[in-house]
Amino acid sequence: MSYKEHLLADKKLAKIIGDDTHELKLHKNIPLRLMASIMSQQLSTKVAKVIFHRFLDLYGKKEPKPQQVLDTPSETLRAIGLSNAKVSYVKNVAAFCIEHKITDKKLMAMDNDEIIALLTQIKGVGKWTVEMLLMFSLGREDIFTTDDLGIMQAMVKLYKLDDSNKKQLKEKMLKLSIKWSPYRTYACLHLWRWKDNVPVA
Repeated sequence: MSYKEHLLADKKLAKIIGDDTHELKLHKNIPLRLMASIMSQQLSTKVAKVIFHRFLDLYGKKEPKPQQVLDTPSETLRAIGLSNAKVSYVKNVAAFCIEHKITDKKLMAMDNDEIIALLTQIKGVGKWTVEMLLMFSLGREDIFTTDDLGIMQAMVKLYKLDDSNKKQLKEKMLKLSIKWSPYRTYACLHLWRWKDNVPVA
């Protein structure tokens, strides 16, 4: 059974799925992906891409290892357009990944909740950031985020939800998402596409 057949059972979601089929990909160098997602926070996709390319340019267009990032002067990172806070968060990620020996292989062997618990220990890394990493870098099929504004807006519109109380809204979103399991990531991708609001990660 394809993920689409499963999600089409939800009549409201079925209306927005259309002909698009999404594929999840695994991306290597997860520590770097985590740094990239911090750099992209609160930025448009376009600006985030520019900053990430400037970041790679610092290392001769090659993906740096955490130690190289840690050794890069903070002024150099600020010069590519990162705020002081983001510079320290990016370095926090690098230091944490070295200290905890974070590798792609280690993360791939862990389940979603273990990864969230591990990586949210890093100052500057919230649950949403890790959820995006699980979806877009580790290719996990059953991730649902109640903290994403795009998902929230799409579900309020599609399911006519009351958004006056955020806590109750998140509970309703979670309840609706249960029937999409084990393909909740795909449901999120379709909701984002429908809203035309794909996050950067």
